[in-house]
Amino acid sequence: MTDLQLGLLVIGGVAVAAVLLYNRWQERGVRREAERTFGSGHADVLLDERREPTLPPLTLTPARRPEVPAGALPAEQVDYVMELTLPAPGGAVHQAWAPIEQRFLRRVLLSEEPPNVRAALQLVSRNGVVADAEVVEFRSMVETMASQLGAAVSAPEMREALDAARELDRICADSDIQVALHVVGIGFTPAQFDGQAFQAAPREDGVTLTLDVARTPEPARGYEAMARAGRQLAQSRGGRLVDDTGRELDDRALATIGAQLEAVRQRLAGCGIEPGSPLALRVFS
Repeated sequence: MTDLQLGLLVIGGVAVAAVLLYNRWQERGVRREAERTFGSGHADVLLDERREPTLPPLTLTPARRPEVPAGALPAEQVDYVMELTLPAPGGAVHQAWAPIEQRFLRRVLLSEEPPNVRAALQLVSRNGVVADAEVVEFRSMVETMASQLGAAVSAPEMREALDAARELDRICADSDIQVALHVVGIGFTPAQFDGQAFQAAPREDGVTLTLDVARTPEPARGYEAMARAGRQLAQSRGGRLVDDTGRELDDRALATIGAQLEAVRQRLAGCGIEPGSPLALRVFS
């Protein structure tokens, strides 16, 4: 069983063949390594051999980094957080922060509880862990900001923060799972599932339903809704609910997958990252 794709899942004597549970985070790691070695053109060739062909490639390589989720706050387990204490409330905090925000864009956060200010650089995302040099640059820019504001500043030890970020990256890599169920034999007819946590993508002989576990609140409930929708669609149109090899999925197989997803949720929650939360949306972006 590899990190990139679980080709066969065996739990309690039940084998679920090639239901797409694959690791998007590790795919980016392979891409980065291939680009360093061969250049971007070769990286695409290598990865194309390992991708599930029924999923649109745009879901794997976003054109731009998503906006910072509403309600997002600095978090020590994910961010490099520096603390500033202003000599007095107010001051030109946002003016001093602007160059840092412009340099690092959506990877930085600023929170204020006067006279305290917290400046944070996100260390971990689906792109991996930030480079050491970027942390050094961020720290230097925040120290310059503190000097401009006449503020006292404190920061964690960079090596410890980066080591912890790499360990979190490893855990998140094991937990960055997407599930796909295929409804086949219904023809190329788009299916609408408004208001659901899962996505639907047409395929030549039906539709593929996918659930991004880490970005979904209450993933078990989202998965149950997806499995139910897949069964109902197959029954109503005379199709079949299958895995990637075309093997039909019965209730027992679907329940087995659901049990695995709960284990993933618990693993993330143990790191303080609840699936679908503002923090999870930042990390899994």
